[in-house]
Amino acid sequence: MNELLEFFDTVLWSSILIYLLLGTGIYLSIRLGFIQFRRFRHMFSCTLFKHHPDHRGSTVWSALCLSLSSRIGTGNLTGVAIAVTLGGPGAIFWMWVIAMFSMATAMIENTLAQIYKSTGLNGKFRGGPADYMEKGLGMRWMGILFSFLIVISCGFIFIALQANAIAQASFHLLHTPALTTAFVLAALTALLIFGGIRSVTRVARGLIPLIALGYLLLAVWVIGHNVEKLPQVLALVFKSAFGLQEAASGALAFGITQAITQGMQRGVFASEAGVGSSPNAAAMASVSHPAALGFNQMLAVFIDTVVICTATALIILTSGALDNPGAPSGISLLHLALSPTMSGWSNIVLALLVFCFAFTSITGNYTYAENNLGFIRVASTGKLLIFRLLVIAIVFIGCLMELQVLWKLADIFMALMALLNLTALLLLSGVAVKVVKDYERQQRMGKIPVFNPNHFPELRGQLEPGIWGKNPHQK
Repeated sequence: MNELLEFFDTVLWSSILIYLLLGTGIYLSIRLGFIQFRRFRHMFSCTLFKHHPDHRGSTVWSALCLSLSSRIGTGNLTGVAIAVTLGGPGAIFWMWVIAMFSMATAMIENTLAQIYKSTGLNGKFRGGPADYMEKGLGMRWMGILFSFLIVISCGFIFIALQANAIAQASFHLLHTPALTTAFVLAALTALLIFGGIRSVTRVARGLIPLIALGYLLLAVWVIGHNVEKLPQVLALVFKSAFGLQEAASGALAFGITQAITQGMQRGVFASEAGVGSSPNAAAMASVSHPAALGFNQMLAVFIDTVVICTATALIILTSGALDNPGAPSGISLLHLALSPTMSGWSNIVLALLVFCFAFTSITGNYTYAENNLGFIRVASTGKLLIFRLLVIAIVFIGCLMELQVLWKLADIFMALMALLNLTALLLLSGVAVKVVKDYERQQRMGKIPVFNPNHFPELRGQLEPGIWGKNPHQK
């Protein structure tokens, strides 16, 4: 079974997805006039975070934090450590490359999520790839298939993996029994998810900025102790990326192919652009124009991949941990990098980091799964209760099991989600590009961009009445 999953994983990612995701990013970048570079400063504009008064939707800040909560997981720690171990410092350069092109993909998919969003049973905005597959392409079957994949992957597989990461880190770093971690983590998860998506969003809004800022301060502290190595490390990243300098990763030499493969895979997994997960958060926000969430989620890709993942890479590379013969991989490598500057605190600090990154990822993935239950119309009170109990059980079980097979299943499910989502967004990219250009045109005229679906004849009959325009519940 493991060999079969390994085969499918290799075929999907090494032979198809990496090239498809990069190709899509380049194609959309060209169609958008390389908007991620041209309008880079606008991603940080305060006007993007201005609240549009509609009680049916969350704020743009909440959407950003919620999407980051699923993006920022243990992959930002262990995944980056594995990438630099197998691909060498050059992997970081290729991670940056695919991240920058993926920002254009994020712009399109999240703009589409806003265009085709709807209201759920609770009267709140919801949506995502399943909705633009149904409304934009007229393929409800495709939306149901995507929803099924995201419920299984985000609702169960990814959550089990993140729970297991917490349990493993707690055991090896703090000697906490896995059973104790399982009970505590399951209880915390239950407290949060029984509050619903609104409760998860509030926690993400409060925790994500603190976690990101805290981790960056830690990175500055560690890199600062080895700042004299920073110019050399940055030079090595670029030289290694193009095979200009052969280096060692543990005892094995690496080449340009390894650097490209590892870097791009890490960029894809970290940013999630094109996979179809972040649009579920983007659709929940209330904005005056869909493209505002496109810019918002380009910023999310930049923060997660270019900032957070790079911080991890520089901690490892400036510490010299990779220079040791037989250097470990994964979380052990990061622990080795932190230890010299953390004194006796490195175990506690790293265990806390893993917990924060993984727990927010658990809650973010749960939100995406619940959102898609709404699409397939099984989000009644009774069925939702059963789903939440299953999620809590998965958290508990995930802490106690060896999950090697689940890692392969996670890769395969994410690949299948990406194939469906990329197909849909490429077919609908013409509409999304027109909407983005409408946003920019209104900005050039000095206006606050406001979306009017009547200006887009191709959308006639595809949008839920009352979504765009005056809120029927407003006076």
